[in-house]
Amino acid sequence: MFVVIGYAVALGCIFGAYALHGGNMGVILKALPTELMAILGGALGAFVVNNQPKVVKATMSALPKLLKGSKYTKARYMELLALLYDLLQKARKEGLMSIEKDVDTPHESAVFQKYATVGNDHHVVEFITDYLRMMVSGNLNAHEIESLMDSEIDTHHHEAHAPAAAIARLAGALPAFGIVAAVLGVVNTMGSVGQPPAILGGMIGSALVGTFLGILLAYAVAEPLAGLMEQKNDEGSKELQCIKTTLLASMQGYAPQVAVEFGRKVLYSTERPNFAELEAHVKGKK
Repeated sequence: MFVVIGYAVALGCIFGAYALHGGNMGVILKALPTELMAILGGALGAFVVNNQPKVVKATMSALPKLLKGSKYTKARYMELLALLYDLLQKARKEGLMSIEKDVDTPHESAVFQKYATVGNDHHVVEFITDYLRMMVSGNLNAHEIESLMDSEIDTHHHEAHAPAAAIARLAGALPAFGIVAAVLGVVNTMGSVGQPPAILGGMIGSALVGTFLGILLAYAVAEPLAGLMEQKNDEGSKELQCIKTTLLASMQGYAPQVAVEFGRKVLYSTERPNFAELEAHVKGKK
């Protein structure tokens, strides 16, 4: 919703200012189809050449999600921490082997299914179960697991960053494609130099629309999308860091209620529940 509102404000103010200055919208509308064909067609082709198929696919998949609000809310984080608390509490009371079945078949686990929001998120469940499985096996110490977690989170961040980087590169190229479209318009105008001044003026105006559209699409459309995508990626990494901090605190001997407090502290302040909220939620889920 905010993305649509932002675009409406940006485009409305830009074209509104043009109209208030007495600008002729007909000139822009007349040139729009051909200029957009040159700019967007060239940009799309370059985008495909510049990125591997997996990055192109990931970008196409990520774009519709930008229109939705963030899924990383306070309620989600409270569910995540309550899930971790239940798993660690069960392991503490009944031994690590008691959670082996939960780890091996999380889709059948009563603990995971009690928290539907995060329990049905494949990436979160896989991250939790992979490291709980290592904890159950007892073959790795906390420092080794922390190093492995850092590597996985870093890999996750780089993979998630690829679409944002691709859109950012596209934003950087769009003004150049606008210039290409403008140059083609100037070439066309020079071939009609014998026409009356009024016609030549219209042709030059149409050519300049290409430069205008290239800059507009770059800085009012593509670059804001890249920035929003990067922010959403950071939120995904923050969730994994929360899980990492909680599990490592448990491995170092802290009680479950203290371990989830470690995890709570790494969250962004805007979504972080306070101590009382988290404690009430954990107790309410028992």
